[in-house]
Amino acid sequence: MTSSFSSASSSSSSKPWIYDVFLSIRGEDTRKNFTDHLYFTLKDAGINTFRDDNELRRGEDISTELLQAIQKSRISVIVLSRNYANSRWCLEELVKIMECRRSCRQLVFPIFYDVDPSDVRKQTGSFAEAFARHEERFVLQKDKGKVATWRMALTEAANLSGWDLRNVADG
Repeated sequence: MTSSFSSASSSSSSKPWIYDVFLSIRGEDTRKNFTDHLYFTLKDAGINTFRDDNELRRGEDISTELLQAIQKSRISVIVLSRNYANSRWCLEELVKIMECRRSCRQLVFPIFYDVDPSDVRKQTGSFAEAFARHEERFVLQKDKGKVATWRMALTEAANLSGWDLRNVADG
């Protein structure tokens, strides 16, 4: 894993990247375990990694700083966990990441943390429950397009080659 990150960051030295890696996580699901280990392992390997350390702010729009961090990252690692889709903030991050994948040729690697990749792809299980709540809320706000955009981004991310940690000891 380290060699692909190192070669990606060194070959892009002429690009406007500020970060080698942007970590997209649902903090309450993985912050105190898997993503802390991943973050510090990347940092110890000399990989400049962005992770939003602030708790998610309810009802606020995703910050400009966070959107810029995504855009200025060479690689995004999306840790898709059971409650990832519950967070509008995470879903907005994901939309921006997938846009950067298309427009800036950003590399995107999904990690399926304690979730079945097909649940993410098809939005079943906990993802179906989260989207039912989002659809109910956004129907009232007359903004169903936002939910459709989130669904497409989630499907696109789940279709990428990634790591399914359910098959690895303790994730």
